[in-house]
Formats: sequence, structure tokens, C-alpha cells
Amino acid sequence: MPVPPFDPELSVALESLGNGPREPVTPGNLAARQERDAATRPRPTADDLRADGRFEVAELSVPGLRDGPDVTLVSVRPAGREGPLPLLYYMHGGAMIMGNAWSVLPRILREWVLPLDMAVISVEYRLAPGTRYPGPLEDCYAGLLWAAGHAVELGIDADRVIVGGKSAGGGLAAALALLIRDRGGPGILGQLLLCPMLDDRGHTFSSHQMSGLGMWDLISGETAWKALLGDRYGTADVPPYAAPARDTDLSGLPPAFIDVGSAEMFRDEDVAYANGIWQAGGQAELHVWPGAYHGFDGMAPGAAISKDARDARTRWLRRLLAHSRNTSSTEPRKR
Repeated sequence: MPVPPFDPELSVALESLGNGPREPVTPGNLAARQERDAATRPRPTADDLRADGRFEVAELSVPGLRDGPDVTLVSVRPAGREGPLPLLYYMHGGAMIMGNAWSVLPRILREWVLPLDMAVISVEYRLAPGTRYPGPLEDCYAGLLWAAGHAVELGIDADRVIVGGKSAGGGLAAALALLIRDRGGPGILGQLLLCPMLDDRGHTFSSHQMSGLGMWDLISGETAWKALLGDRYGTADVPPYAAPARDTDLSGLPPAFIDVGSAEMFRDEDVAYANGIWQAGGQAELHVWPGAYHGFDGMAPGAAISKDARDARTRWLRRLLAHSRNTSSTEPRKR
């Protein structure tokens, strides 16, 4: 079928990779791919993240929920800052089967923590298939509850917390917003959803149109969802907290920023999610980057479209934080 062309700069970056990194993830090679990812993905230490004293870094172990194990949180804030800071509570990507909480932090510190004067907590949630749903989400929820309950200790403003993530992390952030809405958990200011992984069913047009042309394909997607869902995969018994695209009522959610590439498999499910928020009367800012494949800004950070995407995300965060600051200065604090 016809496909949207890749952005020229992004196409060069994709071709330079060769076929190795684009090999489908299958049940047969999943364990080997996880081992390779753990060995090769950057994992900066706390000293690395402190960046010669520019940041205060703490690796925290907090109680899990429902007899779950302790959850590791990596907390970072600009050094020497007094008073409560807004918080970005972030979930890393990796299709629920790979990734770590540390590798995403250098870019977040550079692009948001310093320029926007905010703190970040990155969550080391358990990975599938070693831990299936709801374990990874419960890890994220447990960490958020702990952070909100220890806001004074952490120097964060519990009324100005944004949940965010990329790819699988974006799906977890969306699920966390749904879970908080339905459980009545701590209020969140917004949700930053970067090319989020939302739909386990693999039935959208773009999931077939773009399969295998960029950095992901239907085989890999099926492998990841099966790893997360186990016997629930392919059944009607998949809750929206596992796959947020399954939620038929997206009302009552905080403002969302959603971005995705026009030339990636997640395009249609992400556009539909933004549309669902609008139809429910909510706020969503949607960007569909022309000719972009999944994870394009990490693959080609110097490309013009990657810079535009990063600028758009930063502008949204800045507006959201500015509005919350102005509102909190004129309205009583709500609990």
C-alpha cells in the first residue's frame, strides 16, 4: 500500500543503522534482545548525572503496592534551588520489555529541568515478561503516591506534577492518568505523551501500513504486548489501564500533549486518543510530525524536524507551568 515518505534527514539516519537494530523482536529472540539492551543501553551513574555539581541526585527505594517489591526512583533537581519545584514524573520507553530509568535523564536534564526550573523523577518499573500487567503500572503508581506524600522532603510542589513518557513510557503515563482519575489518586497537572504505545490490538491502518518500514513492526508489537499481557493477549479481557486505547470514556483527564510521526505504526492510535480526549471535552495538543518514524528525534537529534519536536514539547510544558503558577497565585490551594 502507499506510504507517507520519510523526512529526508530522518531517512539518512535510518539507513545508516543497517538492518541489525531493526530486526523484529520475537518470542524466540526476546531474552537475547533484552540482554543486549541491558549491556549496551547507556546507564549513567548518580555522579554522572550530577554533572559537576549542577544537579542534586538521589536514588530512592520506596515501598511497592499490594505486596509488590520496592520501587526504585531516580530523583534529580537543579542544585541549590530552594522551595518547591514542579515535577516531571517520567516513565522510560522500551516497549515494556527493555530500557531503564537512568538512560533517559541526561536529555531531560538538559532540555527541561534546567531551562524550566523543575525537578524530575524517573521510574525503574519492572519489565515484561518477567513482570506482567499490572505490575509495571503498579510500580509507577506506587512511586507517584510516595512522591506526592513526600513532596516537602523532595522539595516538589504536589499541585504541579506532570506525568510523562515516551513510547511504552507514554502508554504508562496515559494509563497512570486513567488510574489516578478512577482511583482518586493525587492530582496531576498534565500528561506528556511522546509517541505513546496505547493499543494492543494491532488493527489500525497505520499499524499495517508502516509495519517494518521504520523502527518497529507488527511482529515486535505482538511480542511486546504478549509479554506484558500473557494469556489476556488477544481477548476482550484487557483493561484500559493496560492498553489506554481501549478506554471508551476519556473524560476527566488532565491536559495532554501527544506527538507522533506520520510515518510510524502508532500514528492512528495516538491521533484517535487525542480525538477521544477532545470528544470527551478535554484538552489535548496533538502534533503529527511529517515523515517521522518511531523515536525519530533520538535517532536523528540534529534533524530540523527533531529540533521542532523538542521545541514544541518545551513550549507546551512552559505554558502549562506558567498557567499553573498564575492560577495558584490567585486561587486557594486544593487538596
